[in-house]
Amino acid sequence: MSAESSNLSNIEHHAVIKYFVKKGKTPKEIFEDLALVLQESAPSYTMVKKWARLFQQGRESCEDDPRPGRPVTLVTEENIRKIEKLVLVDRRIKLWQIAEELQISKERVREIIHEHMNMRKISARWVPKMLTPFDKQRRLQTSKDFLELVGDNIDEICDRIVTVDETWVRQYDPESKQESMQWTKKGERPPKKFKVQKSVSKLMATIFWDSEGVLLIDYLPKGTTMNGQYYANLLAQAREAVVQKRQSAVFTRQCICPHGAGFEAGPEGHGLLGN
Repeated sequence: MSAESSNLSNIEHHAVIKYFVKKGKTPKEIFEDLALVLQESAPSYTMVKKWARLFQQGRESCEDDPRPGRPVTLVTEENIRKIEKLVLVDRRIKLWQIAEELQISKERVREIIHEHMNMRKISARWVPKMLTPFDKQRRLQTSKDFLELVGDNIDEICDRIVTVDETWVRQYDPESKQESMQWTKKGERPPKKFKVQKSVSKLMATIFWDSEGVLLIDYLPKGTTMNGQYYANLLAQAREAVVQKRQSAVFTRQCICPHGAGFEAGPEGHGLLGN
């Protein structure tokens, strides 16, 4: 369901609650169904319980009762400051949590956040690793050293760069959305799918690549230690792969090599191979 289609008004929420009450559902069951379908736009459990009780007592109207003395608007500087404080403390806070905390509607909370605070909720971007300030400074200095090394031949040198990095390759047993589908009767709860856990089994992969693609992938055999001799042999294999494509190359690593493989070290532990 799209974000727009899931944003129901309070009256529509009340009408849905009324319908479920007449079907004999409990407030907890109603809230779970609404949260499953509407997700973040679902009304709070407190609101569901309140209106379920009213409908059970015989109420027919789905409209809110008029509140004497209620201000014309709740979009005030005080509420904006309060909401901003809550959001900055917990950037994953839900609209209904803010609404319950400040005792105002979710519509007003959404209006304040989007129109007055100019904020929106987005998913976190995936990155391979979190760099520390030291890592960032080291990469900056390495880049400066490299630019100084290549001088005016940067285009020619960049075409000859070969990068090598190591990573753990873990074994997973993924299940696609299509594979997880199950037959269910009308009214039954949908099946749950839990997050896939990492397997204990893993391999160390060393990958060499250049601007045109992967040159060599080596998987460290189980029970083998990545020492200087192994790494020296690996560099020899990489050199052969490079020779098939060009006469010379510059090898760089994304992390400092601890293996002491016996090759000439360039800036920040980078090895230089070729003519």
